[in-house]
Amino acid sequence: MSRTLSFALVAGEASGDILGAALIREIKAHHPDARCYGIGGPLMIAEGFESLFPMERLSVMGLVEVLGRLKELLGIRKQLKETFVSEKPDVFIGIDAPDFNLPLEKFLKSNQIPTVHYVSPQVWAWREGRLKKIRRSVDHMLALLPFEADYYQGHGVPVTFVGHPLADQVAWEPDPLEARRTLGIEEEGAVVALLPGSRKAEVARLGDLFLKTARLLKKDHPDIRFLIPCASEKRKLQLLPMLESFSDLDVTVAVGKASQMMAAANAILIASGTATLEAALHKRPMVISYRMASLSFTILSRLVKVEHVGLPNLLASKPCVPELLQDDATPEKLYEAMTQALDDQVWRNHLVQEFTEIHKTLKRDASALAYQAVMSVVGKYDATE
Repeated sequence: MSRTLSFALVAGEASGDILGAALIREIKAHHPDARCYGIGGPLMIAEGFESLFPMERLSVMGLVEVLGRLKELLGIRKQLKETFVSEKPDVFIGIDAPDFNLPLEKFLKSNQIPTVHYVSPQVWAWREGRLKKIRRSVDHMLALLPFEADYYQGHGVPVTFVGHPLADQVAWEPDPLEARRTLGIEEEGAVVALLPGSRKAEVARLGDLFLKTARLLKKDHPDIRFLIPCASEKRKLQLLPMLESFSDLDVTVAVGKASQMMAAANAILIASGTATLEAALHKRPMVISYRMASLSFTILSRLVKVEHVGLPNLLASKPCVPELLQDDATPEKLYEAMTQALDDQVWRNHLVQEFTEIHKTLKRDASALAYQAVMSVVGKYDATE
């Protein structure tokens, strides 16, 4: 194509920013002058993306929590509709955030703008009724996980299993010593990475909990060091006041160092989400935890049809790592699980084998496959205009 292409993208959180940045790099490799715009985070912006709104405004989790931000979210979506219909991008790519993106995709598709959804909504886990909405809204689905592609194919939704860009980026055998040297920390001694999430509400609920767990671990490992990678400068500023009550802990906090800190760690205490997949790709033992508003958890627990929430457990089709959620997420229970993660070498070796198999499954040159699928729908509605 000789003309300049435009790609509209909307990502709602840090994990989507990773996917979006990798896809934009692939787009720019084929179309250096392409315009990529919409909503994205710092990684996408670093690739030349124009973000019309701060990505953080979309980062909200939980049914009750969304209600408090509903007016603002609807206002942002309304402005995006007006902008995209006016400017007619060649394709719209909604990255995750299905509750925000699917209605936007439905509207754009009805206005002859091709739509791609990147990261399958977990209809196989809950709210299967969304399948009809997805068919009406999405021209092509990009699935990160193999069983998702099988599911959508079986329900008549055009889909491509692309794997995950992180599986292409993370080394088969990450080097913890090199990671520690890069971070400027001592090569010897126990290191634990704490990842309380990328959203404000997650850090509010899990930050103090994870630090209390760290204090318990320090009793058994007096020289233990803790690493906290923050998704943004705002999350770092949110976390720093919490650390004032934990001056007895050796804690390093940094923005944008998640990969290095995971690689440097002996074990990871982590919020449920896409980051658990990255931890698995780094072949690190982990404990998954999460808390949300009580009402949201009660409603979701009745709707969800799967036994596990952590991606490593879902991909392995069995419980590989502990999941301590809501009322089970206490410092004492997390301490017990993290002690196993640090000290049980047999279990650690078993996890390396499981995580290596996951890595093999997901390493597919995801961004190249995603780009090809995106381009397959460009121009889909030209003949009908």
